[in-house]
Amino acid sequence: MNAITKAQNAYRNDAQLIRTDRDTEYNAFAEITHRLKTASSRGADGFRDLAGALHDNRRLWTILAMDVADKSNTLPEMLRARILYLSEFTQQHSSKVLTKQATVDALVEINTAIMRGLRNKRVK
Repeated sequence: MNAITKAQNAYRNDAQLIRTDRDTEYNAFAEITHRLKTASSRGADGFRDLAGALHDNRRLWTILAMDVADKSNTLPEMLRARILYLSEFTQQHSSKVLTKQATVDALVEINTAIMRGLRNKRVK
């Protein structure tokens, strides 16, 4: 291993250590949203991948709902209520997508809005 490789590896490890909770949440939303869009664009051929992405998206939203339902959560009450509503909507809309009664567009829009919020430094 040469010096450049060692330096790159050392920098990479430090960069991972300073990742914030917001970064982790953003990355989870980004990855799942990308999977939703990619699988959806493949039509019937992508249905299996779409079902997997929908499942993971539901899990992510369930985790968020559990977090904001916790009394020790410090987010403003109105924001917590909105997140709970979006979680419930995501659960219901995902079922419609799986039965081909709806597209993933609304889920992608919601996730994208959340990602924009996570990149914003202030919570409004």
